[in-house]
Amino acid sequence: MDPFSNLVAIGFTEYEARVYLALLSENPATGYQISKHTGVPRSMVYEALGRLHARGAVLKTGDQRATLIRPVPPDILLERYESEHRSLLKNLQESLSGLYNAPQEEHLWSISGSLVVLAYAKQMIEGAKEEILLVLNDTHIDTFSDEIQAACEASVTVSAVLTGEKVLSCGQSVRHPPLESELQQLTDMLVVIVDDHECLVANTKGDTVATITTNRNIVFIAKQFIWMEIFTQRIYTQLGQNLIEKLDPADRRIFESFFMPEEISG
Repeated sequence: MDPFSNLVAIGFTEYEARVYLALLSENPATGYQISKHTGVPRSMVYEALGRLHARGAVLKTGDQRATLIRPVPPDILLERYESEHRSLLKNLQESLSGLYNAPQEEHLWSISGSLVVLAYAKQMIEGAKEEILLVLNDTHIDTFSDEIQAACEASVTVSAVLTGEKVLSCGQSVRHPPLESELQQLTDMLVVIVDDHECLVANTKGDTVATITTNRNIVFIAKQFIWMEIFTQRIYTQLGQNLIEKLDPADRRIFESFFMPEEISG
C-alpha cells in the first residue's frame, strides 16, 4: 500500500494523512500554506492539525498570529505507535484470555484465508505438550520450521508425512510417494494434530480453507491416517525387490514411486 493508505490503516483520517504527508516535504508551514498545498479546505486543515497535535504527530509554535507547524519525524512517530500498539495488544490479550471460556464441544469449525489458517496452525504447534503429527508440503516446512524445531527442543514428539522434496530438521518424517500424493490430492494438504486433542485439515491451494475440530473420532481417524502412512513407508524400506515384483502392476507402480529409503529420515 502507499503511505497515504498505510496512515489511514493505522488510524489517521484522510485529511490527517494528507496534512501529515504534506508537512513531511514542506515544513514548517502555516495552516494556510498546508491548505494551499493539499487542497484541503482551511477549516478542515485546522481541525486535522488539532487532532494531529493532540496525538503527538505534529509540533507547533506558540505564536497565535502566525502559528507554524512541523511534523514529528516519522521514525519517532511510528516507534511510539508501535510501542503503544504492543502494549495495547498485550493488555488486550490478558483481558480477553481471562474472559474466554474455551468450549468443550466437538463441532467441526471452519476458517478461511491463508494467513489466518497458517497462524492457527502455528499456534497449535507452539501449544503442543506431548505430540505433533503433520502432513506437510515444502512450503509448509518452510513456514513452520522454527515452531517445529522449538517443539523438538521442548521434547515434543514430532512425526510427519512429507509430500514434497524437503526434509524436516528434526523428528520422524517419511516421504509420501509422489504418484500417490497426486492421486490422493495430498500435495496441497496441510494436516496438524496435537496431543490427541485437536486436528486441523486444510487445502492450501487457491482460497485456503481449513476444518478444525476436537471431535475425538475425527482426531483419531486423522491420526491413524498419518501413522499408517508412516508404517507403510517403514515396511516398504524392508521389502525386497522380489516381493515388490509380486504385487499387482498398479500397486507396484505406487511402491516404485517412493523415494529411495536413504532419503527417508527418522
